[in-house]
Amino acid sequence: MEKKYKIYTKGGDKGQTSLLDGTRVPKYHIRIQAYGTADELKSYLPLISCHQNDEGIKLVIENIQEKIFRLEALLATADDKSAKSLPPISENDILFLENEIDRMNEALPELKNFIMPGGSLASIHAHVARCICRRAERIIIELAESENVNPLVIKYFNRLSDYLFVLARFLCQKSEDCKEVIWSTK
Repeated sequence: MEKKYKIYTKGGDKGQTSLLDGTRVPKYHIRIQAYGTADELKSYLPLISCHQNDEGIKLVIENIQEKIFRLEALLATADDKSAKSLPPISENDILFLENEIDRMNEALPELKNFIMPGGSLASIHAHVARCICRRAERIIIELAESENVNPLVIKYFNRLSDYLFVLARFLCQKSEDCKEVIWSTK
């Protein structure tokens, strides 16, 4: 008979949780905040896919979600030895985002002003995802001030927020009913 997996363990009932390496920490620990915010982003990204029909973008978002899973695992361990057994993140993953940014930017008008987040539903979701990504990046940087964090994790989230900004602009341009609103000080 196959053993069934229980979703509840009761191990966190007193406000503690375990990192991947077995270390017990409070659920408010900055490491938990870091990978929890990354999880929030990973869970939010499919909203972009649901509101547009470009299969290429959907595949990129799936790729990003898979990379975020890897990054969460790296953030969920304080032990370098344990981290070495996890699926790696590499400069190629960052280069992938940069290439996607460059590809979309070629189709966009030059950005000369700040723009207001908005536009089509897909574009709006990309802007919100960018904000969640920036929050995750801030928490990860704070974590890196006191604990070991692979520098590629920070770099990936930084580039991902750039990607999401350009994606928001790109999705707006592709939509018939979307127009970028230039921020004005007037």
